[in-house]
Amino acid sequence: MVTLGGHIKETGSTTKTKTGGWRTFKPVIHMDKCVDCGCCWIFCPDMSILRKDGEYSVDLEYCKGCGICSRECPTGAIEMVLEEK
Repeated sequence: MVTLGGHIKETGSTTKTKTGGWRTFKPVIHMDKCVDCGCCWIFCPDMSILRKDGEYSVDLEYCKGCGICSRECPTGAIEMVLEEK
């Protein structure tokens, strides 16, 4: 068990614990620059990058905003923007 923000959470993958509230920056995918290489999907440690019908999106309930997807994108199609709450 881990305490996060005063709440006790079970340790484990983000599929059990939604971690989107931790973000300071969030990824925005610009599909006009995307070449469908899948690097963002492959390298996302939380499996927050989703692919459906040739389009990529981000599951913001689980994305922690680490920026790995943005750094690994060879075309710069993913921009990290300040999260507005």
